[in-house]
Amino acid sequence: MLMRNRIFHSVLPLWMLCFCTLSGYGQKIIDFNRETPYNKIFVDTDNFGASYLDTLEISYQKTTVDSLRYSILNDLAYYWHTRDLNKALNFTRQGLNMTRQKEDLLWEGRFQITEAAILLRMEKLDTAYVILQEAKNKIKKEDLAFLNTQLGYVFERKGDLVRAADYALESKRLGLEMNDVKAVALAYSDLSNLYWKYSKFDRGLEYGLKSLELFEKRGLNDLDYDFTLYVVGNNLLELENYQEALDYFKHAIAIGERYGFYNNLSDTYISLIELYTLLLQYDEAEKSAEKALLYANLLDNNFLKMRSWLSIGKLQLFQGKYVSAIESLNKCIEIATPDFGDYYYLSQAYERLGKAYAGNHNYKDATEAFVMYDSLRNKVFTESANENMALLETEFDMAQQEDTIQGMEDQIKKQSSQQTLISIIAGLLFLLVLVLFVTYKKNKGKNVLLERQNAEKEFLLKEIHHRVKNNLGIVSSLLELQVAKMNDPKAIEAIEESRNRVYSMSMIHQKLYQGKNLSSIEMKDYLINLSRHILDSYGSGYAIEYDYNLQEFELDVDLAIPMGLIVNELLTNSFKHAFPEREKGKIKITCQKVGNEGVVLEVYDNGIGFTDPKDSKKGGTGFGTQLVDLLVEQLDGSMKIYNGQGTRVRMEFELIHNSKELNF
Repeated sequence: MLMRNRIFHSVLPLWMLCFCTLSGYGQKIIDFNRETPYNKIFVDTDNFGASYLDTLEISYQKTTVDSLRYSILNDLAYYWHTRDLNKALNFTRQGLNMTRQKEDLLWEGRFQITEAAILLRMEKLDTAYVILQEAKNKIKKEDLAFLNTQLGYVFERKGDLVRAADYALESKRLGLEMNDVKAVALAYSDLSNLYWKYSKFDRGLEYGLKSLELFEKRGLNDLDYDFTLYVVGNNLLELENYQEALDYFKHAIAIGERYGFYNNLSDTYISLIELYTLLLQYDEAEKSAEKALLYANLLDNNFLKMRSWLSIGKLQLFQGKYVSAIESLNKCIEIATPDFGDYYYLSQAYERLGKAYAGNHNYKDATEAFVMYDSLRNKVFTESANENMALLETEFDMAQQEDTIQGMEDQIKKQSSQQTLISIIAGLLFLLVLVLFVTYKKNKGKNVLLERQNAEKEFLLKEIHHRVKNNLGIVSSLLELQVAKMNDPKAIEAIEESRNRVYSMSMIHQKLYQGKNLSSIEMKDYLINLSRHILDSYGSGYAIEYDYNLQEFELDVDLAIPMGLIVNELLTNSFKHAFPEREKGKIKITCQKVGNEGVVLEVYDNGIGFTDPKDSKKGGTGFGTQLVDLLVEQLDGSMKIYNGQGTRVRMEFELIHNSKELNF
C-alpha cells in the first residue's frame, strides 16, 4: 500500500504538465521592467516549455549588469549540455572569457564547474577533474555541493563507484550544513544510482524515494528530478516491479520531452528496452531502441550511444538472435574505444558478447569475451570497494535512525502545541508521559544498536589502517629487494630515500590502528621514532646525536602525514650534505604548538651549511627540496632557511588550512 501511494504521488504531476502546456507556461522568465528581472530557471520557476533556451540566449545579450549577464549565460550553457554539447561548451567559453577579462574569480569558478560538467559528458574525464580542482578555490561554500556532485560523476564514469559515493556523501553533508534541499536531494539521487550499479536494489530504492520526496517539496520539475525518476525506475525494474517501473519511466519521459533533456530521454529509453524485453513486448522494445539512439545521436554522446547498442544487444540475445547480438555488442565496444574508462558498462558488454558467441557456438571468442568481463568487473567490485560500500550502508542506517528520532521529537512538539483545552490537559499529560516512556525504551535499544554499529565501524577503520600499513610494508620490502640487485650508488640512494618516505607514512597508519583515536596522531612520539629510523637507515657510520624540543600534542592525520614527510626529507638532507665526512654532529628537531591555531616545526643541524648561496634559495633543484616546498604549500605554511653555523629550516603552519593538491 505504501508503494502504491508513493507511485500515485509521483505520477500525479503529469496532468499538471499538460495544463501548463495549454496555458502557455504563464509568467515570463525574464522581464527587465521587474525589480528582479530574472526568474531563475529551475530555481524560481519551471513554468516554461522547451523554447526557454532561446529566451535565455536573446536576453543575456541585452543586459548590461555583469552579475545578471553571467547568471543567465551560465544557465544557458549548463542546460544546453542536455541537447548540444558543443554549443554548450561554446557558451561556457564565452562566459570564461568575460569573467577573466573582468577578473571576476567567483563567476569564473562557476563557469569552470559548468565547463567540467560538459567535458565529462564528452568523455574528457581527466580534463574535467583538473578544472574542478581549479574551481574549488574560487567559488563560495554554497557552490561546493554542486562541484562535489560533478566530481562524483567523474569517478562514476571511471568505474570508481566508492570514490563517487564519497563525493555524494560530501555533497549531502554540505547540503545539510547550508540548508540546501536541492543539494541533499541530488546526493540521495546519486547514491541511489550507485547502489543500483552495486546490485543493492532495495537500498537504492530507499535512497531514490527519499530523494524524490525532497525534490517534490521544492515543487519544481528539473533535470535532476527527471533523472531521479529514471533511477528509481531502474531499481524497481531490477526488483521485478515492472508496472511501477514503467510509471516512473513514463513520468521521466514526460518531463524530458517538455524541457528537451535529450540525455535523460536517451537514458530512460535505454531502460525501457530492457523492461519491454522482460515483458516480451519486443515491438515496444525496438521502438524504445530507436528513441534511445535518436536522442544519443542528437546529443552526439558516445556514452549514450554505447549503452544504447548494449541494450539492443541484450534484446537480441534474449530473443536468441545471436548473430545480430554479436554485431550490436561489437558496435557497442567499438564506440567505447580502449580509453572509454567506464568499466561498469564495458564489463556488461563483454559479458553479453560472451553469451552471444557461446549461443552461436563460437566458444573461442566467447572465452576471450568472458576473460575481459572478469577483468573489467574485478576493477569495479574490488574487496576494498565492497568494504567501503559496507561502511556506507552503516552510515545510511544511522541516518535513518536519526531521522526516526527527529520525527518522534517533531510529533511530541506538535502534540504539545495542541494542548489548549483544560478538560483534556490531564489526558494529554498522561499521553505525553506514555510517549516519553516508550521513546526512552526504544532509544535505549537504539543506543545499544548504535554502540554496536560504532564498534563495528571502528573495527573496520582500524582494519583498513592495518592493511594500508601492511601494504606499505610490502612496498618497502620490494624496494629493499630491488636495492640488493643494484650496483648504481645513485639509484640505491634514491630507492633508500623512497623507502624512508614510505616508512614515514606507514608509521602513521600503524599508530592509527594501534591508538584510541582513529583520526589524529601524537606528534612527539611519532617524530622521535621517525628520526631514529632514519638514523638507523644510514648505518653506524654516522655519529649523529639528536636534540629534541618536542611538545606532546595530537595532529589531524591530514596534517601529520605531510609534516612527517617534510621531517623525513630535511633529516635525509642533513645526513647527505651537512656531514660529508660523517664526523660527529648534532641535529635538533623542534615541534611546538603556538596557541590553538598554529604549529612551528624546525630542523637544525650544525653541519657545514650551504657552501653556495644559490643552494639556500627556496625551491632548490633536487626532488627532496621540491617535495618539501610542495608539502609546505599544501599546508598553506611558510618556510624560512637560515645559513650560518649549520643549517636551520623553520616552518609555520596553521591548524586550520585549505589542503591543496600536490603538483610535480
